[in-house]
Amino acid sequence: MRQVHALGVDLRDGLHGRSVPAAARRLRRLLDVDGIVLADLDGPVARSGSGPGTEEVERLLAEVFEYGGNARLYTPDGAAVCAVPLNVDDELAGALLASGRPVEADVEAAAALVSDSLDHAALRRARARIAAADLRTLRAQISPHFVHNALAVIAALVRTDPDRARHLLSDFADYLRYGFSEKGDYATVADELEAVQTYLELQRARFHDRLDITVRMAPEVLPVAIPFLVVQPIVENAIRHGLERKEGRGHISVSGFGEGSLCVIEIEDDGVGMHPDLARALLAGTGPESRSIGLANVDQRLRAVYGPEYGLVIETAPGEGTKVTVRVPRFTRGVVVQ
Repeated sequence: MRQVHALGVDLRDGLHGRSVPAAARRLRRLLDVDGIVLADLDGPVARSGSGPGTEEVERLLAEVFEYGGNARLYTPDGAAVCAVPLNVDDELAGALLASGRPVEADVEAAAALVSDSLDHAALRRARARIAAADLRTLRAQISPHFVHNALAVIAALVRTDPDRARHLLSDFADYLRYGFSEKGDYATVADELEAVQTYLELQRARFHDRLDITVRMAPEVLPVAIPFLVVQPIVENAIRHGLERKEGRGHISVSGFGEGSLCVIEIEDDGVGMHPDLARALLAGTGPESRSIGLANVDQRLRAVYGPEYGLVIETAPGEGTKVTVRVPRFTRGVVVQ
């Protein structure tokens, strides 16, 4: 199992990654053969050990790619060469060639392992592309509603409270700088929390200090890497669609803590709430206001990055406020926060 996992790591970037030669060496050891060739549809991409010449390899690949099945030949020195197709997402993607005295069943099993690894690699790349595209969409939709209201509040304070106006203008600049930064696809919980606190201070000024804010974040989750701009859109949704419509004072809390191997972040408000059916429609991107709410975007990015079991959880009811929970793995390999 350790070798199988290591093979998956070697092939994490597909047949054109830096570790493909290592995958070929590992396969040669696993099959105990003289040589291995890994090929894509254009030809060999990695070799390990001794093996057939270019002409024999081309002949075998042509047979595999034309008919989609196994192929075998014998070299002049009597060595056997077995070629088995590699399939990714049920489509022919290349071939695995083993030379020496290979057992065809063993080569087929190894090719299945390679195909599975390539399948997983392709899925990870597709998820990353989806998450990056959704993030670009979210950045492009930084709420004009919020921008207009924040600038209006700052303008109103310029004469009556210039010190606070300067402070809020600095907060506003920090918020925009973070939202449009090119830091990458991930940030730490601490970075997200700082951006959220800046956003909430601007909203508190707009609400004429009728907004109560509670932030509790356990130290152990502060360095956890999470997808960029996950928390702020949920907080914005709580303000716009929960507290703006409520009379009197409103309260919003942002909390985070560790739960076993998970980082849990909860955003809760005591606003007007909504019908659970509407919450489900918003997450599906089909609600009447879904185009103006970042919940669907965040939910889709979390599922794309971590898998379908890591989507948002919404607890709400009319007049009962709303609680949104984010659960992500606390330790994610390969995540780089810049």
